[in-house]
Amino acid sequence: VQLQASGGGLVHPGDSLRLSCAASGRSFSTYNLGWFRQAPGTEREFVGIIGSGGYTYYADSMKGRFTISRDNAKNTAYLQMNNLKPEDTTAYYCAAGAYGNSIPGSYDYWGQGTLVTVSS
Repeated sequence: VQLQASGGGLVHPGDSLRLSCAASGRSFSTYNLGWFRQAPGTEREFVGIIGSGGYTYYADSMKGRFTISRDNAKNTAYLQMNNLKPEDTTAYYCAAGAYGNSIPGSYDYWGQGTLVTVSS
């Protein structure tokens, strides 16, 4: 499975942004898909996950502003981010794994990061 994250960019505080994670290869619908973010010099931070069955789970700090969805027909997952804050500025990564959870090491496949910058 190859993952391609996209949709990052420069936005103002309070704006919304939707990131996409397009997957190639088979069995996309069977994978858990996670979103993480990582600033330089820091550990990769769990944002949230959408399971193969569609359930979602978010890091406490992301609840209420971030929403993950998936479209298995398009082999794509999404991260909708609302009311963005300057502290959300960082690279965002998507990952896929049959047993993926909140731990980065539980994923088998990673996309490249897409940079989100929130600045006035």
